[in-house]
Amino acid sequence: MGQKVHPIVFRMPIQRDWRSRWFASRKDFADFLYSDYQIREHLKGKLKSAAVSKIVIERAWNSVRVTIFTARPGVVIGRKGSEIEKMTQELSGLAGGKQVKIDIVEIKRPDLDAQLVAENVAAQLERRISFRRAMKKVVQVTMEAGALGVKIRCAGRLGGAEIARTEWYREGKIPLHTMRTPIDYGFAEANTTAGKIGIKCWICKPEEKLEEEAESSKPKPEVSAAA
Repeated sequence: MGQKVHPIVFRMPIQRDWRSRWFASRKDFADFLYSDYQIREHLKGKLKSAAVSKIVIERAWNSVRVTIFTARPGVVIGRKGSEIEKMTQELSGLAGGKQVKIDIVEIKRPDLDAQLVAENVAAQLERRISFRRAMKKVVQVTMEAGALGVKIRCAGRLGGAEIARTEWYREGKIPLHTMRTPIDYGFAEANTTAGKIGIKCWICKPEEKLEEEAESSKPKPEVSAAA
């Protein structure tokens, strides 16, 4: 039987960092973990149209820093920062009344972000666009954006068929077992009238794109707000 390993977790100590960065005692660990889950679910639901790729949560003694990586920072910030202030109060309640600081990091190349690519395909499937057309278009756009390789896989009742099946397209190279290769991975679900369709996306990025992401991942204080 084939055993699958999550591409991001597989590269965690080498190229990737954890998305929850804190240390807790055994007594507080479960509460912090559930609080992180609630914060991510709340932000994903609230910012569904903001193209949010990932949410990084850091904890200090009595404060929580939430870094949102998004392709549309204007939607997250809102007019004159009004949305940021509302979210800060909501997240403070989910974090047990602790002080919350929100940072916004812009994703400059959304076509090279696997999570955003998967969500893009999911949105097209929900609008009843042909899955083959959506997958081929995304592969073409991603390769034109500078990716070394891309693979996308859809599973479920494709095209409203009675029997679920899996189809995938690949272009370029996707060396999943080479740990030094910067493979980005994303997963999304499309809620169609026939049922859920799962979309997985793998993108092999050039080395320079990885360095640019590392620089852009540093929080920018000018677009942050504190409770």
